[in-house]
Amino acid sequence: MNATESNGKLVIISGPSGAGKSTVVDLLLKNCSLPLKLSVSATTRPPRKDEVDGEAYHFLDEHAFAELRDEDAFLEYKDVFDSGYWYGTLRETVTTGLNQGLWVILEIDIQGAFSILDSIPDATTIFIHAGSIEELERRLKNRGTDAAESIARRLQVARDEMSFGEQYMHQITNSDPMQAMSDICSILEKVGD
Repeated sequence: MNATESNGKLVIISGPSGAGKSTVVDLLLKNCSLPLKLSVSATTRPPRKDEVDGEAYHFLDEHAFAELRDEDAFLEYKDVFDSGYWYGTLRETVTTGLNQGLWVILEIDIQGAFSILDSIPDATTIFIHAGSIEELERRLKNRGTDAAESIARRLQVARDEMSFGEQYMHQITNSDPMQAMSDICSILEKVGD
């Protein structure tokens, strides 16, 4: 599949846990004038407080996720952080958005990003980071959603992920979410020209 075969464009946004990707993507969807659409991933993880099925994620049980995987319904999928919970990008969501002329945003991990680039090599890739591991640790602790063991695992993964940032077309330091959003919107507007 090639994103330019349709009117739409694929945008992959990755970065370590705690970098503020979701906040920046949410601001991007609300403030950037391009026809953006977030591709909602599927997961077997239970919803967190205030997460709505179909908005944050498509929450599936393991059986339903396995059926979709067996039907080749995912562009990519994996067990993130070896947590026992699966996450995946639904092929139909991406294809439908691209065919409608939308800019489909995938907020996914690095392994997923490289897997997607195998089938859609012309995607625009953006790596968001917090500037330092210490800042990531502070953010992860302050959000209060993860146990200490989970934070330690996420920080170890983040150290590895930071080394891949240079392989993305663009890198954004998210010290101010509104500025990060504005920088990404400017990048995408230039891609569209």
